[in-house]
Amino acid sequence: MWYWIFKYVLIGPILRVLGRPRVEGAHHLPASGPIVLAGNHLTVVDSFFLVLVVKRRIRFVAKSEYFEGGGIKGRFIRWFYTSAGQVPVDRSGGGAGDAALDAARKILADNGIWAIYPEGTRSPDGRLYKGKTGMARVALESGAPVVPVVMFGTEKFNPVGTRIWRPAKIVVRFGPALDFSRYRELSAHHAVVRSATDQVMSALMDLSGQEYVDTYAAKAKAKAA
Repeated sequence: MWYWIFKYVLIGPILRVLGRPRVEGAHHLPASGPIVLAGNHLTVVDSFFLVLVVKRRIRFVAKSEYFEGGGIKGRFIRWFYTSAGQVPVDRSGGGAGDAALDAARKILADNGIWAIYPEGTRSPDGRLYKGKTGMARVALESGAPVVPVVMFGTEKFNPVGTRIWRPAKIVVRFGPALDFSRYRELSAHHAVVRSATDQVMSALMDLSGQEYVDTYAAKAKAKAA
């Protein structure tokens, strides 16, 4: 219930006024069945606008630390993320990636929408970075279509390093679904998974017009630090 209250009553109206979001290619989103939504990632509010413009409920996989804080602030954050459809996953151990992918598999098995940013983290400079393969592996195993989606303007709405939202025109653009179901039996082959991942990143690059960098965003951030 709180998911819809946040979307239509508490936060959604503010986002609509400040961001004036325009949606392009909404017809590419299936009205039912499991979907993997794969997007570029510029800033925190990417997820807010994605939830706002998609009629069906979206779920993300989030770090369990978001749900473990103490005190009033910790309880509020835990309640907010749970209400917003986030699925907590312990990503501190060696099997962290597997736990996240298992949570994603469950979302798709329930015919839900799993949203993920294949870059693994926000772009450090606005360019599009190499995609991690977990998204493609789950898509191949489940047979769920992958719908690429890109954001424009969110980096102006919520500049990295700031907490204040600023009025800016937001565009959310969906591309044609990518169907990898014919390769389902090859989901354990790394070359196939890597190829599917690269196809998704290529679609994101075409939709966004971003320059592509053939290295992981996390590695680029670590090098810059």
